[in-house]
Amino acid sequence: MLAFFKNIKGDKAIWGVVALLALFSFLPVYSASSNLVYVVGNGTNIGHLLKHGLLLFLGFGIIYGIHRIPVHFFKGLSIIAMPIVLVLLVYTLAQGTTIDGANASRWIRLPVVGFTFQTSNLAAVVLMIYVARYLTKIKDKTITFKESILPLWVPVFLVLILILPANFSTAAIIFFMVLMLCFLGGYPIKYLLGIVGSGLLVLTLFILTAKAFPDLFNNRIDTWENRIESFMNGEDIEADYQIEKAKIAIATGGIVGKGAGKSIQKNFLPQSSSDFIYAIIIEEYGLIGGLVLLFFYLLLLFRIVVVANGSKTIFGKLLAVGVGLPIVFQAFINMAVAVELFPVTGQTLPLISSGGTSIWMTCLAIGIVLSASNKEITVGKKNSVIDDTNPLEVLSGQL
Repeated sequence: MLAFFKNIKGDKAIWGVVALLALFSFLPVYSASSNLVYVVGNGTNIGHLLKHGLLLFLGFGIIYGIHRIPVHFFKGLSIIAMPIVLVLLVYTLAQGTTIDGANASRWIRLPVVGFTFQTSNLAAVVLMIYVARYLTKIKDKTITFKESILPLWVPVFLVLILILPANFSTAAIIFFMVLMLCFLGGYPIKYLLGIVGSGLLVLTLFILTAKAFPDLFNNRIDTWENRIESFMNGEDIEADYQIEKAKIAIATGGIVGKGAGKSIQKNFLPQSSSDFIYAIIIEEYGLIGGLVLLFFYLLLLFRIVVVANGSKTIFGKLLAVGVGLPIVFQAFINMAVAVELFPVTGQTLPLISSGGTSIWMTCLAIGIVLSASNKEITVGKKNSVIDDTNPLEVLSGQL
């Protein structure tokens, strides 16, 4: 065990924050899973808790393994992984079935372990690494928009188009994160404005096509409209019901909350252990608990910025920001939905919510950030003459 802890490298504060969030998650997950057990009739509290624990245990295994990889190794991996991700997204979108009543175009089922896997989460991480690699490659170079279309924007829009029909919120978050990373990476703002316009045009054409030919392909246009309308005027019954129950949970939590496991609204609030777990946390632990949780995400954000600022390479800086900020951004969106600052998006609370392998993808991103913070690996490879823009040289030289 001591040898294991000696091999833990990287930013210790990030390790601490992630470990505390993961440990705390067992309390609200165990409490909120009673909705699945007694209302939905799915499994037992202990069963859901054990599943959550297994996912986190394997997730920390992913963090440990990934954080030991030299950061420049991810350049080559992103090129290799991008075609694989596109194939997985096509396969996921083409299923056209349902899993537990939900649109299966967002998940594939892993036959061996029995878990469902949301391929868009993997695609988001891989795409951010790929974009960071490209921005590093063109750093300090004068590049035209035409030159960047094929190597940068074609892969970005292919990923977004394959995610969009089944998961608008995830596609929107990825698009925003890519734009932010490109801005931080020095990509010309005038080109980014053109990309925003192009994105809005593609989205408009997609919506018009889906409305004109509703049987052409599976999509969630009506769901998007209902959620936005519900947010604007509260006319959608289902979404409005979720928000109202979440607000009741928050209001009755008060300053110190009702206590661990004593939530009432978990029995009425759909997705209480995933999408709306923040409302249950405030009901049980009060405003203090909600603010403490917010503080830890802000601390994680701060440490990600510290890691990016301290990295010795441009790629390390962009990589830490590219895969780290979406974790915190997703957490803020989940919290904003619970207090009705955002329409319902279906985004979980990272490292806290129960769920499938989305936990693993969060852990993958955290492992990459820790790799970028691992000074021993970075310094140890600083004299390498390998061309780390070439994936074949990276693979042959670093493995």
